[in-house]
Formats: sequence, C-alpha cells, structure tokens
Amino acid sequence: MTLILNIFLLIILIFFLLDFNYLFEIKNQGLKTFIYYGFLIISPITFIWNFFTIKITHLKFINLIIPVLCLIIILFLNPITIFFQSSSWKTQKIIYKHGHLNFKRIEFQVQDKGALGYNKRTIEVTYLTKIFMITNSVEKDIKNKSEWIKIDKEINELKLK
Repeated sequence: MTLILNIFLLIILIFFLLDFNYLFEIKNQGLKTFIYYGFLIISPITFIWNFFTIKITHLKFINLIIPVLCLIIILFLNPITIFFQSSSWKTQKIIYKHGHLNFKRIEFQVQDKGALGYNKRTIEVTYLTKIFMITNSVEKDIKNKSEWIKIDKEINELKLK
C-alpha cells in the first residue's frame, strides 16, 4: 500500500508541476481537477501514512521526501491559489492555424475563475492530444505570417453569450 500511494503521489506531482508552469497544460477539465485536488488531498495523507506505518528509520526518511516536498509546495503556493488554478483554459476563438501543421494554432482562450470572473489570453497552442497541449506566448506581430492562415473561427467552449 505504501509503494502504491507513493507512486500515485509522484505521478500527480509530475503532472501538477508540468501544468502549473503553463508550458505543458491539461485541457481536460476532469483530469486537471483530479490532478490539482489529488495533489492537495493525497500529499498530507501520504505524509501521515508514511510517518506512522514505516518503522525502519532510513526507509521512513526516504519515503517522506516526496510528501514533504509536496507539502512545502502547497504551503508556498497557498492552497487557495492551487484551488483557483484548477480550472482549465477553454478555446473561445481560433484566430490562426498553421499552414503545414494541423495541430498548431493561435487561439483566444478564457479560464473561468468562478465568482472571480475570467482570465483571458491569446496563445500559440500545440496539441499533443485532445487532453494535453503545449503553449507559447504570442507577440502582437506574428513572425513568419506566411506560415499562418487566418480563420477567425468561433468555438465558444465555455458557452458564453
């Protein structure tokens, strides 16, 4: 049970750190919520489990490294910040698509923050799958405009009026 819990926490930690820095992002809302809430809930559970169930001192120390690191990250970032970052970005409009690569686009995206309103951004997106994407910031003037085809297609994934 200890090994399964630690591996599960490590996988959640990797996905959380990749997504939280906005380079690699999780597009699927259910998976992103599972990763963020799982990070908040599984970290202290794993710490407590490892602390009280492992009797050998050096094994206890090794198995407490990842949960302690997770708890430090949670305290540093603030659980409320993590909670509000758990909503995924939704595509409202596809502005450009790449002429040669169908999985690469420039999109206008919106993130629902609940009662706090919406975050908005225009970003270059490279879709790895329907669930995962890599994002890069877009400058006002797009370099190599010959590579991009303007399409201005409304998607409205958030169903805003």
